[in-house]
Amino acid sequence: MIENAQLIGLSRQMALQRQMDVLAHNVANINTTGFKAETVLFEEFVMPVARDRTFPNLDQPVSYVQDWATIHDLSAGAITQTGNDLDVALNGEGFFAVQTPAGERWARAGSFQINNNGFLVDMSGNPVLGSGGPIQFGPEETGITIGADGAISSSAGAKGQLRIVEFANPQALVREGENLFSGGVPGANVNTRVMQGHVERSNVSGVAEMAELIRVTRAYESVASLAQKQDELRRTAIQRLGDTNA
Repeated sequence: MIENAQLIGLSRQMALQRQMDVLAHNVANINTTGFKAETVLFEEFVMPVARDRTFPNLDQPVSYVQDWATIHDLSAGAITQTGNDLDVALNGEGFFAVQTPAGERWARAGSFQINNNGFLVDMSGNPVLGSGGPIQFGPEETGITIGADGAISSSAGAKGQLRIVEFANPQALVREGENLFSGGVPGANVNTRVMQGHVERSNVSGVAEMAELIRVTRAYESVASLAQKQDELRRTAIQRLGDTNA
């Protein structure tokens, strides 16, 4: 029974550790433009072999906790006006398409800039994709405007249209570094509108995440204390058994 209690406690500690990591990552990105929080899903895992036979019901299964999956919270963050022509927010469920060395990736962060070669890029330097590929401006071009449909123009005329993609199952996306997502099956933009001069803030609630982080930390400490008491109980039992045999 002691062994089962320790194993159950260990499974809970591992799940809480995973949850703490996710919460800490969310808190660290409270001020990251376009960041989407994550949530951990747990499930009961019934051990098919280990059983506890000390209860009246002699065939009592032993249940563990397992962090089954991590899901994306894709709810919209607050949209803030900046007045910067290269800041773009998405009003809807779509994503920007950017070109990285590893291939196309998807992003919600719309704080763009123009690099030394005149290409529109994200904050990591990845080219932002239009319907016909990367978007490039000449050194003399001014008056960049971006319409609600993503159409871009400047003093030189039409420059293309931002490639906005939507996903039937956005939970299939895989989070990567630099606030990017990969995977999924990108579809055409249907309901997403572009807002020039605005950015979407992180959707992380600082107060809620910190409160949850404190709760999880206390739960972890409680399980650790229980494991220590179980270990002391085992040690005492072994010591008394040795004294009896002596």
